[in-house]
Amino acid sequence: MKIEVSKNKVMFNNGYSTQEIHPFWLRERVDGEEFLDKGTQQRLFDPSTMSSEVVIEKAIINEGFLEINFNDGVSSKLNIEKIASEFTNKDTVIKAIDKIKWNSNLKNVKKFKYFENFFESREMYDLLVSFYKYGFVIIKNVPTENNFVVNFANSIGSVRRTNFGEHFNVRSKPNPNDLAYTTLHLSPHTDNPYRNPVPCIQILHCIENEVSGGLSTLVDGYTVTEELKNEDSKSYKILSEVKVKFKFTDKNVVLEDWSELIHLDENKEFKQVRFSPRLDYVPMLKKNKLDLYYKARKKLSDLYNSNKYRIEFKLEPKDLIMMDNYRILHGRTKFDPKEGKRFLQGCYIDFDSTEGKLRHLKRKFNI
Repeated sequence: MKIEVSKNKVMFNNGYSTQEIHPFWLRERVDGEEFLDKGTQQRLFDPSTMSSEVVIEKAIINEGFLEINFNDGVSSKLNIEKIASEFTNKDTVIKAIDKIKWNSNLKNVKKFKYFENFFESREMYDLLVSFYKYGFVIIKNVPTENNFVVNFANSIGSVRRTNFGEHFNVRSKPNPNDLAYTTLHLSPHTDNPYRNPVPCIQILHCIENEVSGGLSTLVDGYTVTEELKNEDSKSYKILSEVKVKFKFTDKNVVLEDWSELIHLDENKEFKQVRFSPRLDYVPMLKKNKLDLYYKARKKLSDLYNSNKYRIEFKLEPKDLIMMDNYRILHGRTKFDPKEGKRFLQGCYIDFDSTEGKLRHLKRKFNI
């Protein structure tokens, strides 16, 4: 991609064709202290109130900058690389990190170690990159103070509060309103599929773990659904088209939302999985379509529960795991509470938290 100037017209060349960049598009992007607030980088002018009939009187390219004069008396130097990046219509920070598919053979994924001033360190940047690659990350040596998981989350962005509160305690209790608060085996699932929007990221912090069972399990929904697409396109198609109702009920609230089990973006590429079969309700469809749907869901469930895709590990006290709830299914093996205590605390944050932190650290360390 290349920015060119011809007869005071600024052109964009993508290697296949050349097109003129609208002068007012460039006028909106003028920078400098006269036009942008230094701290917030917000405009000090309102382009929606201005006439778009702007003319470029002079434009030259000089050492990576577009030096430009407009007929309304405004002059500016615009970073050419920054201008060119906008023509991709993609997030050049997050989208540039390729997802790595993984299964039960996953080995040697880096575990990070918490330390003072961790959240403003280069290590935090590397952690977030790893998170976007694999869909999860484990941090060791995190203080086991009560509610520290909330401090951890708020140091990245902002906690997403739910009906479970700002945070939740994961340990068995009488009359639970969720199976997480039992000692039972939990099959691979995503959290809170009945919410709109679904919480993006789950954080779990191990405070105590004295039992031999209760192993944490993870499955990469991205890997599984991509393999389903290649092996059984009909099943993939119906699971990405039919919306089911997810529902949560307790004495204080009823939550419902509709979604496909495999949610695709506008380009028909992977965006999100929702899977929690104890909470979903398939709509009434024609019998032959339901036959196909139920077979497809069974096949997807078999893949999620297969040893081929699952990793298992024990969370130790001071371990904290951060998981992409749009990609990663998590579960737990059963355990015997007579062996000792098992106590985790958790909370949710959304992608704007991790994305904003990653962009900030990339800027800070000039990466």
